[in-house]
Amino acid sequence: MAAALIWLIVGVLLVVAEVLSGDFVLVMLGAAALAAAGVSALGAADLVSVFVFAATSLGLIVGARPVVKRRMIGRGVPMHHEALLGSKAVTLSTVDENGGQVKIGGDTWSARTLEGLVIEPGTAVTVIEISGATAVVLAES
Repeated sequence: MAAALIWLIVGVLLVVAEVLSGDFVLVMLGAAALAAAGVSALGAADLVSVFVFAATSLGLIVGARPVVKRRMIGRGVPMHHEALLGSKAVTLSTVDENGGQVKIGGDTWSARTLEGLVIEPGTAVTVIEISGATAVVLAES
């Protein structure tokens, strides 16, 4: 039963980590770990649960992932940082071309402006680009 709990924890952590990556790999591995947890909870040997994990992972990554990715991209669902483009934010500190901070949704991001612009704290801004882990923002007019 301990193996089933470990597989369950690993599965849940992988599914949660998918939120950060958005590439549909970790969710497939998480589903495979949950399948292994189920097999292990039914009393299968550890080697069998490892085989179930490997086979399910391979099947999901090779079979299901391309289909899911195509459907999401085909619908125009923005992925990763693309979803932030055009988002409204509020500056938490002075933001200039060298740096600063903004709050996008509930998250604090590093931010910068285009050359020569300075935006004061508390100003409403729009995210116009994501450069690495930095939001490039422009004050709303």
